[in-house]
Amino acid sequence: MTAPTPLSSLSSALADVVARTAPAVVSVHSHRSRATGFVWKDGLIVTADEALADEGEVKIGLPDGSRAAATIAGRDHTTDIALLRAEIATAPLKLTATVPPLGALAIVVATSRETPSAALGMVSASGSGWRSLRGGEIDARIELDVRLRESQQGGVALDASGEAFGMAVLGPRRVLVIPTATIERVAAQLEVRGRIARGYLGLGLQPVRLDDGVGAMVMNVDKAGPSAAAGIRQGDVIVAVNDQKLSGVRALSRTLGPSSVGAVVDVAARRGGEPVSFKVTVGERPEA
Repeated sequence: MTAPTPLSSLSSALADVVARTAPAVVSVHSHRSRATGFVWKDGLIVTADEALADEGEVKIGLPDGSRAAATIAGRDHTTDIALLRAEIATAPLKLTATVPPLGALAIVVATSRETPSAALGMVSASGSGWRSLRGGEIDARIELDVRLRESQQGGVALDASGEAFGMAVLGPRRVLVIPTATIERVAAQLEVRGRIARGYLGLGLQPVRLDDGVGAMVMNVDKAGPSAAAGIRQGDVIVAVNDQKLSGVRALSRTLGPSSVGAVVDVAARRGGEPVSFKVTVGERPEA
């Protein structure tokens, strides 16, 4: 009998890793959209929010070929995490908080056309936490040098030992991994509340160019919101928050994450060209 070569041993090990993970990976079917998800807790499935349709029914495709109806328990656009509920008996997947180092092998176990799929690649970036363009706090930056189809979004990212360290999603020109720490934090809130608390100033803002930088003109004020209570009026131009010059309206919005709710911020503005200041207690954004 021929002794196994290093390559055949690696191949067998990778196949074994995929086989152990695949039973917890499901396909997600929403209106004209296909994605992947995995069982996070009994009856709860995590998937990529970006790949989930905004309306219509949702069904889960199980590894045995059957389907089950699902409902959306909650979704967070800023971290690309959605949570589904379904009456299924599939055992949950165990996640690890370990972040793989740069250059480590990574495997994405997903679904393609309702059948299990796997892709092998490398960790091309591994670093500290970052904030998404929509203002979501992602606990670690992990990028993979691997090709994924749209339907494979929401697949499980594994290290070479088979530990699941996050969910693979399609980012701008790269594959990103939403790490375990982010999934556990966000999914836990979605399970209980169905949404993630976001900071709310109660202002409609329009960027304006000033002689000494950028400002945000107040176009409208929620009369029941925190800024109105602090005395901010339509026509005021915000120039700084907490002594930091404003760099743009979008940058201001990105600071209004879950941790901002209840915080008191110092807002510097101009009213009729004269400086004014306010202390605003950040509220919680109402449900849309």
